[in-house]
Amino acid sequence: MLMFKERRPAIRTLRGWAISVLQEAGAIRECEEHGWMQDRADPDACQRAVDLACKYPPAGISTDHAVAAILEVLDSIGDTCPDCPASGRGPED
Repeated sequence: MLMFKERRPAIRTLRGWAISVLQEAGAIRECEEHGWMQDRADPDACQRAVDLACKYPPAGISTDHAVAAILEVLDSIGDTCPDCPASGRGPED
């Protein structure tokens, strides 16, 4: 007989949830080569992510905490991958 285990939620942390919302809204993307998250610097996408956090916060999390998690993740992500070579930048920059 085939048995199924109950699956755990795919996202286990508030930060993981925030990253997933930001990706869904198009506010951040993953470097295809190295996997680092990159801010797309799209204010409309950031606003979509905040709107999603307001409408659909994770279970047991207030709207304020959900929005704060979105903003905290955005503040922690740069717009370039630290492992990709910087084009046209010399060692002194």
